Amino acid sequence: MAPIRIGAVSYLNARPLVDGLDRWPDRFDVRYDLPSTCAKLLHHGDIDLGLIPSIEYLRGDGYAIVPDCAIASDGPVRSVAIFTSVPIERVRTIALDTSSRTSVALTRVMAARHFGITPVFVDHRPDLAGMLTRADAALLIGDPALFADYEALGLQKIDLGAEWRTFTGLPFVYACWTGRPGAVDAATVEALQSARALGETDADGVASRFFPDDPAKAAEGAGYLRENIRFRLGDRERAGLERFFTLAVDVGVVERMQPLRWFEGR
Repeated sequence: MAPIRIGAVSYLNARPLVDGLDRWPDRFDVRYDLPSTCAKLLHHGDIDLGLIPSIEYLRGDGYAIVPDCAIASDGPVRSVAIFTSVPIERVRTIALDTSSRTSVALTRVMAARHFGITPVFVDHRPDLAGMLTRADAALLIGDPALFADYEALGLQKIDLGAEWRTFTGLPFVYACWTGRPGAVDAATVEALQSARALGETDADGVASRFFPDDPAKAAEGAGYLRENIRFRLGDRERAGLERFFTLAVDVGVVERMQPLRWFEGR
């Protein structure tokens, strides 16, 4: 049987889901990309299963999700944030990290429904200083957001995981394993869940392997994986995902709602 083509996110927060997949070298062929690229690869049929931004589920045609595996937060996330030079109620322009799709959708939802602002959005590569030459505020995601020295730039950091929890009382799901029906079987689902179980209990090891030459970043990264990121997709996460999808449709980020469909496990 040919290996399953897996598209994984290149950020630290994805590694606990994939670090253990090398136990099945003949089953998985893994590549690492930005979240937006993972989505493109899946939509174009260039991978079988992708750890794609959750909003991209609604842009697919009949996708299914691997149960109980996700990149999520239940409160502060630290790695998805708006950095602003003015109070959020005075923000008129926001530069959006082009690496992202779910966080862009979340920013649009929160601007309309939580912050009560109607900013102009501009796309920009993830460069905080450069973004703020074009806009009042900047959305940054992943490792650049986690390690941004925003205080040196005199900025405020608005954690969107924390704001979503305040707004809805629910967790937020940033990404999940997604593919077309039949892309993976029950044994593959079990392997993915097993890899997640291994990775989520080894934050120190995952972070050390990700930052082999930087002990300080490895220590900070391990704390982030333990304290901020959740890797399971339980009932509350599902409720948060459905709430996000409903709001994204309501504010016009996507055109249509779709029911959540799941790959079958053992």
